[in-house]
Amino acid sequence: MAASRYIAVEGPIGVGKTSLARRLAASLNGELLLEEPESNPFLPRFYQDPRGAALPVQLFFLFQRIAQIERLNQADIFSDTRVSDYLIDKDRLFAELTLDREEMLLYDRICATVQISPPSPDLVVYLQAPVDVLMERISRRGIGYEQRMDRRYLERLAEAYARYFHAYAQGPLLIVNAAVLDPVHNEDHYEMLLAEIGRIRSGRHFFNPIASALT
Repeated sequence: MAASRYIAVEGPIGVGKTSLARRLAASLNGELLLEEPESNPFLPRFYQDPRGAALPVQLFFLFQRIAQIERLNQADIFSDTRVSDYLIDKDRLFAELTLDREEMLLYDRICATVQISPPSPDLVVYLQAPVDVLMERISRRGIGYEQRMDRRYLERLAEAYARYFHAYAQGPLLIVNAAVLDPVHNEDHYEMLLAEIGRIRSGRHFFNPIASALT
């Protein structure tokens, strides 16, 4: 299969992007690049006190991204494919959701002083699912600090993702109904999605074959 060289898997918390990115990297014999939110020491505090911890969480992720961008830009030139479970542009989406006006001004000033020039993905796979599904999956995977996540925060996050990708025009985009399609645990679903990814070269695409088969 002729695969895209750099694939980014995105979507709100709990939608399954890391698990899918792992499968894609293995199938495509590619380099796997993970966001690693568990390395952010402020994240557990954020779920306890969103207002008090929002700024340090975002600043840690910002400086983490600088190192991740360097890894992306220096990725193995002999690897046919790189697969990540995040899109670097997402940082601003989270910042706008969690920071107040003064914090956002400070965040923007810091961003302006650092060099952030990420490579553009050849394909973004955007996983969508209703908030009820996200909440159930977050509960099922059992990460301690995530269990305190406020439902309204997750609703706002899902809405922010939907707005972002509604306007997304930086490259090919595949929007996947991850509530109906389960490419992580269902082998047939995964193979269908993998074949679809291999076909895409440009444009915006919607992938929901299971729902289509049921109607």
